[in-house]
Amino acid sequence: MAVVTMKNLLESGVHFGHQTKRWDPRMKKFIFSQRNGIHIIDLQKTIVSIREAYDVVRKTVLDGKSVLFVGTKKQAQAAIAKEAERCDMFYVNNRWLGGMLTNFSTIKKSLHQLKKIEKMEVDGTFEQLTKKEVSKLLKEKGNLEKNLGGIKNMSELPGVIFIIDTKTEAIAVAEAKRMGIPIIAVVDTNCNPEGINYPIPGNDDAIRAISLFTQIIANAVVEADNEIGLEVIESLQEEEAEEEAVATEAPVAAEAPKAAEAPKAAKAPVEIKETETPVKAAKADDSDVVYTTD
Repeated sequence: MAVVTMKNLLESGVHFGHQTKRWDPRMKKFIFSQRNGIHIIDLQKTIVSIREAYDVVRKTVLDGKSVLFVGTKKQAQAAIAKEAERCDMFYVNNRWLGGMLTNFSTIKKSLHQLKKIEKMEVDGTFEQLTKKEVSKLLKEKGNLEKNLGGIKNMSELPGVIFIIDTKTEAIAVAEAKRMGIPIIAVVDTNCNPEGINYPIPGNDDAIRAISLFTQIIANAVVEADNEIGLEVIESLQEEEAEEEAVATEAPVAAEAPKAAEAPKAAKAPVEIKETETPVKAAKADDSDVVYTTD
């Protein structure tokens, strides 16, 4: 099954770039032509880039690492949250906080505080506090959830980061480069593709185009998860088969010595040899004695 078709790209408007006067010359190799003052992106190269990114995401998930979806512009927020949640991965769709990757230890403290407030809300701690204290904690929780809710359960740095619009997410790109995290990014004709490990040339402003790109990356994660699930099932089936084989072989092994054991020979009668010395007869009663005369 194809990762994406040319028809999907055309219907989503992926080929529309920015105005020719707003272009970045470093995107020249990805531009097919221009029409009515707008650059047209070469979709053949887009398909090749998507397939490459798809394989990278699959391998990353198969290696046990996570994917971080990033898109804070209004057109991308809903798609980023929806697809990241669908494939059970992490996302940032409201605001990129400085140091989210380079200073992750501090971010983890904020995540711990968020979980702590959520626990207090459930275990009845709020009932012992004043209304003012509760209101303050709920406000703090709202701010933390808004900015960090998508990475609440992220305990370590992601294996790869997927970004919509590298110009808007310039800080995220810089931090990922610094931490050596591979970057998959949708780059429009006004973006700089240099420094991006896996650039995907395409429209990063249209909602349909953004949804399509995000869905493709999420599909790669889901496919990898399915492969992992099949491997687990196969390994469990093999273990069960081995256990059954051992269980059936055990009784046979226990009975084998009995079958091999030869029947015991009949006990030979004990031979009593006669001796020359006559055996004394038991003393008899007088009534049993017979007298004879010569």
